[in-house]
Amino acid sequence: MTEKLATVEMAAILAGGLATRLRPITEKIPKSLVEVGGKPFIDWQLALLHRQGLRRVVLCLGYLGEQIEQYVGNGAGWGLEVSYSYDGAQLVGTGGALVQARPYLDEDFWVLYGDSYLDFDYAAVSRYYRSQTALGLMTVFHNLNQWDTSNVIFEDERLLKYHKFNRTPAMQYIDYGAAILNRTALDRLPAAGQPSDLATLYNGLVADGLMVGYEVCQHPKTDEAVNQFMTDFKQWMS
Repeated sequence: MTEKLATVEMAAILAGGLATRLRPITEKIPKSLVEVGGKPFIDWQLALLHRQGLRRVVLCLGYLGEQIEQYVGNGAGWGLEVSYSYDGAQLVGTGGALVQARPYLDEDFWVLYGDSYLDFDYAAVSRYYRSQTALGLMTVFHNLNQWDTSNVIFEDERLLKYHKFNRTPAMQYIDYGAAILNRTALDRLPAAGQPSDLATLYNGLVADGLMVGYEVCQHPKTDEAVNQFMTDFKQWMS
């Protein structure tokens, strides 16, 4: 494998939200520490990332984030190197959180959410990204408005349009919730400490032809513990 096609081994996990939909559970603990299948959710998530070949994680934290840091520590329990970036006095949104975390980020890194368990072939996706000339990659799923309202036009393996709010009938795919970004893409966001939304960044990258798409589907589950976890996870998210 050439250096150009090496896999992306770092992820930034956005886990700083208030988790209001899970209250009263999350009045005292953050969403990432809510137990699913007998373990805190983040335990499952970090184990998945290690299994998929990732080795470094930056946790972008806000609400009750100190509890997450205390539980995860340096990440050695999952075979990972974990560092932490905090929003500060006020929440700065998904884009602002990445800007805050920039000093800890590799040149290329995955962007994931603290309430998502996405099991697909990370290595294949990252190698595809490295074969392109782009500042970002969006994983997409052929949703057909089944799970949520579709927000992506993806045709002939090309990412043509993305919009989180201005949705049209031509949008049959959905942003799957995992992306890869080059660190320089963050130059398009406001300075550190200012709120911003990743959706705005993605809109601009797609419109300028600087973000590619990759269609994914979830791996079949063969491990009984993971099967049980996924059942509990779906109930938790409903």
